[in-house]
Amino acid sequence: FGKGSIMKLGEKTDTNIKTIPSGSLALDVALGVGGYPRGRVVEVYGPESSGKTTVALHAIAEVQEQGGTAAFIDAEHALDPAYAKKLGVNIDELLLSQPDTGEQALEICEALVRSGAVDIVVVDSVAALVPKAEIEGEMG
Repeated sequence: FGKGSIMKLGEKTDTNIKTIPSGSLALDVALGVGGYPRGRVVEVYGPESSGKTTVALHAIAEVQEQGGTAAFIDAEHALDPAYAKKLGVNIDELLLSQPDTGEQALEICEALVRSGAVDIVVVDSVAALVPKAEIEGEMG
Protein backbone atom coordinates (compact mmCIF):
# COMPACT_ATOMS: atom_id res chain seq x y z
CA PHE A 1 0.00 0.00 0.00
CA GLY A 2 2.98 2.29 0.31
CA LYS A 3 4.95 4.12 2.95
CA GLY A 4 2.76 5.64 5.65
CA SER A 5 -0.15 3.26 5.06
CA ILE A 6 0.33 1.77 8.51
CA MET A 7 2.48 3.05 11.35
CA LYS A 8 2.69 3.28 15.11
CA LEU A 9 0.49 6.00 16.58
CA GLY A 10 3.40 7.65 18.39
CA GLU A 11 5.68 7.49 15.36
CA LYS A 12 6.74 10.76 13.75
CA THR A 13 5.06 11.12 10.38
CA ASP A 14 6.60 12.57 7.24
CA THR A 15 5.27 16.12 7.02
CA ASN A 16 6.72 16.65 3.54
CA ILE A 17 3.66 15.38 1.68
CA LYS A 18 3.29 16.14 -2.02
CA THR A 19 -0.15 17.54 -2.74
CA ILE A 20 -2.58 18.49 -5.47
CA PRO A 21 -4.16 21.90 -4.85
CA SER A 22 -7.94 21.76 -4.51
CA GLY A 23 -8.46 25.11 -6.19
CA SER A 24 -9.69 26.56 -2.90
CA LEU A 25 -7.24 28.06 -0.41
CA ALA A 26 -9.69 27.49 2.46
CA LEU A 27 -10.08 23.80 1.56
CA ASP A 28 -6.31 23.36 1.15
CA VAL A 29 -5.81 24.75 4.66
CA ALA A 30 -8.62 22.58 6.06
CA LEU A 31 -7.05 19.47 4.54
CA GLY A 32 -4.01 20.14 6.74
CA VAL A 33 -1.32 19.47 4.14
CA GLY A 34 -2.06 22.15 1.55
CA GLY A 35 -4.27 20.13 -0.79
CA TYR A 36 -5.11 16.54 -1.64
CA PRO A 37 -2.21 14.24 -0.71
CA ARG A 38 -0.70 12.59 -3.81
CA GLY A 39 -0.75 8.81 -3.98
CA ARG A 40 -3.70 8.52 -1.61
CA VAL A 41 -7.38 7.76 -1.93
CA VAL A 42 -9.52 10.77 -1.07
CA GLU A 43 -13.29 10.40 -0.89
CA VAL A 44 -15.43 13.50 -1.19
CA TYR A 45 -18.70 12.73 0.55
CA GLY A 46 -21.95 14.66 0.65
CA PRO A 47 -25.59 14.73 -0.36
CA GLU A 48 -26.72 14.84 -3.96
CA SER A 49 -25.98 18.15 -5.70
CA SER A 50 -23.70 19.35 -2.90
CA GLY A 51 -20.73 20.12 -5.18
CA LYS A 52 -18.72 16.89 -5.07
CA THR A 53 -18.20 16.78 -8.84
CA THR A 54 -17.35 20.48 -8.90
CA VAL A 55 -14.67 19.95 -6.24
CA ALA A 56 -13.25 17.04 -8.25
CA LEU A 57 -13.23 19.03 -11.49
CA HIS A 58 -11.38 21.89 -9.77
CA ALA A 59 -8.70 19.40 -8.67
CA ILE A 60 -8.44 18.10 -12.25
CA ALA A 61 -8.04 21.66 -13.54
CA GLU A 62 -5.25 22.27 -11.00
CA VAL A 63 -3.41 19.11 -12.06
CA GLN A 64 -3.69 20.04 -15.73
CA GLU A 65 -2.54 23.59 -15.00
CA GLN A 66 0.63 22.10 -13.47
CA GLY A 67 1.19 20.04 -16.63
CA GLY A 68 -0.17 16.79 -15.22
CA THR A 69 -2.50 14.18 -16.63
CA ALA A 70 -6.00 13.62 -15.27
CA ALA A 71 -8.56 10.85 -15.74
CA PHE A 72 -12.29 10.98 -15.04
CA ILE A 73 -14.21 7.72 -14.65
CA ASP A 74 -17.80 8.77 -15.24
CA ALA A 75 -19.79 5.94 -13.66
CA GLU A 76 -22.87 8.17 -13.66
CA HIS A 77 -22.51 8.94 -17.40
CA ALA A 78 -23.34 12.52 -16.48
CA LEU A 79 -20.19 14.59 -17.04
CA ASP A 80 -21.02 17.92 -18.68
CA PRO A 81 -18.01 18.90 -20.83
CA ALA A 82 -19.16 22.53 -21.11
CA TYR A 83 -19.35 22.85 -17.31
CA ALA A 84 -15.97 21.15 -16.87
CA LYS A 85 -14.45 23.58 -19.38
CA LYS A 86 -15.92 26.57 -17.49
CA LEU A 87 -14.18 25.31 -14.35
CA GLY A 88 -10.83 25.30 -16.14
CA VAL A 89 -10.62 21.67 -17.23
CA ASN A 90 -8.84 21.13 -20.54
CA ILE A 91 -11.43 18.72 -21.93
CA ASP A 92 -9.27 17.95 -24.97
CA GLU A 93 -6.60 16.46 -22.68
CA LEU A 94 -8.88 14.84 -20.07
CA LEU A 95 -8.89 11.04 -20.14
CA LEU A 96 -12.53 9.91 -19.91
CA SER A 97 -14.09 6.52 -19.32
CA GLN A 98 -17.79 5.76 -19.07
CA PRO A 99 -17.82 2.15 -17.86
CA ASP A 100 -20.81 -0.16 -18.09
CA THR A 101 -20.36 -1.79 -14.67
CA GLY A 102 -18.82 -1.11 -11.29
CA GLU A 103 -16.26 -3.85 -11.84
CA GLN A 104 -15.21 -2.31 -15.15
CA ALA A 105 -14.85 1.13 -13.52
CA LEU A 106 -12.61 -0.20 -10.77
CA GLU A 107 -10.50 -2.26 -13.20
CA ILE A 108 -9.93 0.88 -15.29
CA CYS A 109 -9.09 2.87 -12.16
CA GLU A 110 -6.59 0.23 -11.03
CA ALA A 111 -4.95 0.10 -14.47
CA LEU A 112 -4.60 3.89 -14.56
CA VAL A 113 -3.09 4.04 -11.07
CA ARG A 114 -0.70 1.14 -11.70
CA SER A 115 0.45 2.70 -14.98
CA GLY A 116 1.83 5.72 -13.13
CA ALA A 117 0.87 7.80 -16.18
CA VAL A 118 -1.80 9.88 -14.45
CA ASP A 119 -1.59 12.38 -11.62
CA ILE A 120 -5.23 12.16 -10.55
CA VAL A 121 -8.08 9.72 -11.13
CA VAL A 122 -11.62 10.78 -10.28
CA VAL A 123 -14.41 8.20 -9.96
CA ASP A 124 -17.83 9.87 -10.12
CA SER A 125 -19.55 8.45 -8.26
CA VAL A 126 -19.09 5.56 -5.86
CA ALA A 127 -22.89 5.26 -5.61
CA ALA A 128 -23.05 4.64 -9.38
CA LEU A 129 -20.66 1.67 -9.23
CA VAL A 130 -23.37 -0.92 -9.86
CA PRO A 131 -22.20 -4.56 -9.97
CA LYS A 132 -22.57 -6.42 -13.26
CA ALA A 133 -24.78 -9.05 -11.60
CA GLU A 134 -27.23 -6.36 -10.49
CA ILE A 135 -27.34 -4.80 -13.96
CA GLU A 136 -28.03 -8.21 -15.49
CA GLY A 137 -30.77 -8.89 -12.94
CA GLU A 138 -28.95 -11.74 -11.21
CA MET A 139 -29.11 -10.12 -7.77
CA GLY A 140 -32.24 -10.17 -5.63
